[in-house]
Amino acid sequence: MTASSTPAAASTPWWRGAVLYQIYPRSFMDSDGDGVGDLPGILAQLEYVAALGVDGIWICPFYPSPMKDFGYDVADYCDVDPRFGTLDDFRRLLHRAHELGLKVIVDQVWSHTSDQHPWFQTSRQNRTNAKADWYVWADPKPDGTPPNNWLSRFGGVAWAWDARRRQYYLHNFLAAQPDLNVHHGEVQAALLAVGRFWLDLGVDGCRFDVANYFMHNPALPNN
Repeated sequence: MTASSTPAAASTPWWRGAVLYQIYPRSFMDSDGDGVGDLPGILAQLEYVAALGVDGIWICPFYPSPMKDFGYDVADYCDVDPRFGTLDDFRRLLHRAHELGLKVIVDQVWSHTSDQHPWFQTSRQNRTNAKADWYVWADPKPDGTPPNNWLSRFGGVAWAWDARRRQYYLHNFLAAQPDLNVHHGEVQAALLAVGRFWLDLGVDGCRFDVANYFMHNPALPNN
């Protein structure tokens, strides 16, 4: 996903053949001495990055997160984790990057959320709430075991039991990262609104993490 091109733009998209400098905020540059890298730290080093001759930067997740998977377990798609700063810090970073001629790409993690995300907290309440089908839920087999033999990328079964709903939910990664049901139209609309939020803020594009896990076979067959 990238910002729209203008009619006067060159026929070749800027991103085709571009060289991006990947930044993992936590370890890149600590501006306040707390031992954790942050957005002001990135801002402080932008001139150095620009001097390398790259076309832009790709910033790994900096969103609010319990950090069970180093930020790839997102609890709020449209804010900044206090560890890393504030939205105003991000705006300043973005403005300076553009002044230096750097494009800014941000990670988007749309396959799954944190189990602390409000969407999941609502979804797990019962089987009839407004977000009941926003995640991949399934009944157990008659013997109580998971609905199929799918495995998590991080090892073990890809299903976790939720005692409140009396169902399993799918997690292709950690149990703390429930998979979104991206087949659901409302989920698609909500995710596109997230992308629009960041594009409207001024980012030049998004890098989609594990896009190959956006969809699943709704029939839930064994592998």
